[in-house]
Amino acid sequence: MNPQNGIAENGVQRDVAVIDVGSNTVRLVHFRLEGRALWPVYNEKVMAGLGNGVAQSGQLNLDGVLIAKRALKRFQRLLDTNHISERHLVATAAVRNADDGAAFVADIAEHCGFDIQVLSGEDEGDLSAAGLICGIPNAHGVMGDLGGSSLELTRIESGQPSVAQTFALGPQEALKGAVLDRDPMTSLIDLTLKEASSLQRGGGDFYAIGGAWRALAQIAFSRLEYPLHVVHQFRLTGDQVLALTEFVVTADAAALGDIDGVPSRRTGSLPFAALLLQRLVALGRCDGVVFSAYGLREGVLIKTVAPMVREIDPLVAGCEAMARPVSPASGFGRAVALWIAPALNALDPVFDGQRDGDLIQAACRLIDLGARMHPDHRVGLVRNSVLYAPIANADHVERVFLAAVLHFRYGGGERALLKRPAFAMLCDAQMLRARFVGLILRLAAKVSGRSCVLLERFSLQINGGCVRLEVDEQVRDLYVERSASLVNAAAHLIGHKSDVHYR
Repeated sequence: MNPQNGIAENGVQRDVAVIDVGSNTVRLVHFRLEGRALWPVYNEKVMAGLGNGVAQSGQLNLDGVLIAKRALKRFQRLLDTNHISERHLVATAAVRNADDGAAFVADIAEHCGFDIQVLSGEDEGDLSAAGLICGIPNAHGVMGDLGGSSLELTRIESGQPSVAQTFALGPQEALKGAVLDRDPMTSLIDLTLKEASSLQRGGGDFYAIGGAWRALAQIAFSRLEYPLHVVHQFRLTGDQVLALTEFVVTADAAALGDIDGVPSRRTGSLPFAALLLQRLVALGRCDGVVFSAYGLREGVLIKTVAPMVREIDPLVAGCEAMARPVSPASGFGRAVALWIAPALNALDPVFDGQRDGDLIQAACRLIDLGARMHPDHRVGLVRNSVLYAPIANADHVERVFLAAVLHFRYGGGERALLKRPAFAMLCDAQMLRARFVGLILRLAAKVSGRSCVLLERFSLQINGGCVRLEVDEQVRDLYVERSASLVNAAAHLIGHKSDVHYR
């Protein structure tokens, strides 16, 4: 069995907790795994600041230790009450570097029953790279995970990570509580990164992980008046990175704090994070920056998943898991994907590589996403659900394309779509394809009544300038006027004739 057609479609549900004891925060994420799809069911972080002062004193911040203990005790109570027994706890640079880190871990084990794994810098980088690849399987370039105390770098070649390296370039370590002084800090960054083998090859994108860099993405949304505020797989060109980082390095902290989505507690470290990002892109000769919402915690999680399941496309699996609870007919989206493929394979691609097929597979899984929504509001609700869904392995243009397909699948008009700035990301050919696929999804649902068995009595072909629907003579009565109008409209849209043949 192809795992794409098995485990991805009928994924066994698992609830897993990952707790990350970091230099700035202590965070609990309760994940729900459904095959290859993973969803953050509950996400809570506490700003403990364990790493504040470690670089100077060698000891964990005393106030931070008390805050972290209270947070972990709360997390224990939450997990016990919700019967989540599979738990993975990791600690990073602050606990790793502090002289009293081992005592802290022992204290937590005694009072909370948590067994914390203290990661080496290399292990932290490996897990962050695994998390990145979990969310962007074909990542190509350099991954950087910026925490409060350290920076982990890993070279990734077409989804394959190399050996991770760790550097004492987190803001707590590099700034040591001082205000950024640009010229000496630039020299320190460049000197430290001389040993960064991941930057020496050059090329590809820089994949930015970490809260400080996610805050930079929010600033970019504001400055660019960017229409889709989704951090994951948001990309900036090299020129845009330079303009953004120059602005942040020289900006007033109060002005940064006034920008929507930028936490006030981050503003003090953002100029350093911006300068570091600027130097990393320059030294690595990177083409641009891609922000990733997937990192260490997702890496911890994906390591618990069977290798066969890891190979499944997270976009298709995520769309299947998203639609499954509301779909009236189990497996109908999969059946439609098989039914529609021969026809769409006859059309020229509108995306690079094999992405057309992947996106159609994903769109078909979403065919019944609006089944339980009020018909007066269904188009907008479905469109926005897809646009902002926590799905992986879709860049912003691809995400917008899927939302457009579902908009048209539920009868939305092009004029209404074009009023929304995000959809200007699609080129004319991509918008036309979204309209066509949306009509074909409507057709599949209409002729079959969402029945996989009845759908098999029809077939769709595109050849010789004609969109042809073949109908089993025994179900002639299922082909009604509305179905005919959908075939005609789809054919007209791509400049083809339409035909119906009874067999």
